[in-house]
Amino acid sequence: MPYHVLVVEDSELVTSAFRILLEDAGYRVTIADSVSAMRAAASGGDVDLMLLDLTLPDGNGLDALEDLRARGSAPATTVAMTGDTQPQTRARCIEAGCAEVLIKPVSIKELRRTIASLLA
Repeated sequence: MPYHVLVVEDSELVTSAFRILLEDAGYRVTIADSVSAMRAAASGGDVDLMLLDLTLPDGNGLDALEDLRARGSAPATTVAMTGDTQPQTRARCIEAGCAEVLIKPVSIKELRRTIASLLA
């Protein structure tokens, strides 16, 4: 059974590109464009890796991740995606349970490498 990747991102352009890239690599992909959609998608418990944008239209991605962790429904592995290069943002992502932090715009090569290493 292929790994299941949840992409939490509100940009349709980004989610379309990620869907193509990830499905071509053999992953099963679910897209969530908001915190509420993320909670619904993650509640099934079958997400292997979540790519998480921090700024979503209905809330903060890290706050939502911490809430999922408290409820025991967070994916095993989460990768934060942000345009914020401040060290304190990276530290907060790691504290919230993210395995990695990717700076936007995320290169395809870096995304592939990160996902492959985390799901290996």
